[in-house]
Amino acid sequence: MTKYSLKTLTTAALSSAILLSGMSAAHAEAQTYTLDASHTAITWHIDHFGFSKPSGKFMDVEGHVALDEQNPENSSVEVIIPINQINTGVEKLDEHLKTADFFDVANHPTAKFTSTKVTLTGEKTATVEGNLTLHGVTKPVTLDVTLNKLAENMFKKQTAGITASTTIKRSDFGITTYLPNLGDEIAIEIESEANL
Repeated sequence: MTKYSLKTLTTAALSSAILLSGMSAAHAEAQTYTLDASHTAITWHIDHFGFSKPSGKFMDVEGHVALDEQNPENSSVEVIIPINQINTGVEKLDEHLKTADFFDVANHPTAKFTSTKVTLTGEKTATVEGNLTLHGVTKPVTLDVTLNKLAENMFKKQTAGITASTTIKRSDFGITTYLPNLGDEIAIEIESEANL
């Protein structure tokens, strides 16, 4: 075999290896990150008769993010929200919000968000469309999402830090007590860390 032939075959082999490697990365499966409940909170704000905008939180949120770094549009998210653990910092208000006047947690103790589409809007931002089931009603909701950081945390776990926000109308989900004086729109902010 001539030196020219050997060089040609070597170059072809390396090119094939690089191409196959690229194809493999492009078709790599999404990695599943589990929400860290101790570093995840959903905060909401509502207009209170025009006087103020009190807030509340949902903690102990469960769920996962299937993150496809090569093809982010193929990523997905599913979140379970424990409505029966609502926390406004005011015990009597928490108890009222759990009644049939509002969330009716006896019949609807949790809410669920399942994504249906991810669209990149920037290097680290995206819109995530999905279905939110709340108070027994399912409606489409779109989240504005920012990937804050993707790296190992101090415990050597691969971690994704995420901030998201949206606004929903409670009347869309059949929660109408005190409308229109008590606000219909609920602003929602999500801060979360998810571990691989």
